[in-house]
Amino acid sequence: MKTKTVAPFLKWVGGKRQLMPYIKEMLPDTFSTYFEPFVGGGAVLFDLQPEKAIINDYNAELVNVYNCIKNKPQELIKDLKKHKNESEYFYALRLLDRKEGFQKLSDIKKASRVIYLNKTCYNGLYRVNASGEFNSPFGRYKKPNIVNEETILAVSEYLNSGDVGILNCDFEEAVRSAKKDDFVYFDPPYDPVSKSASFTGYVSGGFGREEQVRLRDLCDKLDKAGVKFMLSNSATAFIEDLYKAYDVVHVKANRFINSNAQKRGAINEVIIRNYG
Repeated sequence: MKTKTVAPFLKWVGGKRQLMPYIKEMLPDTFSTYFEPFVGGGAVLFDLQPEKAIINDYNAELVNVYNCIKNKPQELIKDLKKHKNESEYFYALRLLDRKEGFQKLSDIKKASRVIYLNKTCYNGLYRVNASGEFNSPFGRYKKPNIVNEETILAVSEYLNSGDVGILNCDFEEAVRSAKKDDFVYFDPPYDPVSKSASFTGYVSGGFGREEQVRLRDLCDKLDKAGVKFMLSNSATAFIEDLYKAYDVVHVKANRFINSNAQKRGAINEVIIRNYG
């Protein structure tokens, strides 16, 4: 039985809540283990709530939040209640990853900081600079939901009730154990629709076209091994050419990551599958 309170605990760039009707409609009828190598905010994972899953993200800060919610939810909630929705406090906390002692912070303190910054920063946008330092400005919200206790406890219960493995590695490594009849959902950083549209702020270093090609090559390997996969990306000519051997479905989704509100809106995306 699915639990409605199991839901994303962070707002994440490229979140899939809007695409869930399409994704659910195009899921395979059956599969064994569910893999999600770019889990992000977990919208697809938490909607499907598979009993057996392996999730992964290259962002170590994000993976630490997942682990803390799974293993120490009450400690995390307790620490979240200490935060203040004030500009000076926000920038002091944001500054911590630029100081030498940051790595000495406890896992709970680091996870609490990520959630706090995400809930109180401008547009709820997790973004890091080239050095991997959080750089979104203060959002000035009157009542941000910093301590979402119900969701944290529900997600913790889900992560512990089934067989859910949490990894922090490269996407290829994350699916190394995938075998025939397993299902992989890929939601990589999207191929930019224009030079100015590039958004590579999930982790330092970004995700360029060489990585997109490496991901396609991995999909080819999975396909040959009998592993079912679905992949979301932007509907660029580059992506459509990369995956021309597979089923490509065009969908539209509203995206809100542009700093200029007039440039936000519905954009073309693709959902790609290797099964019918």
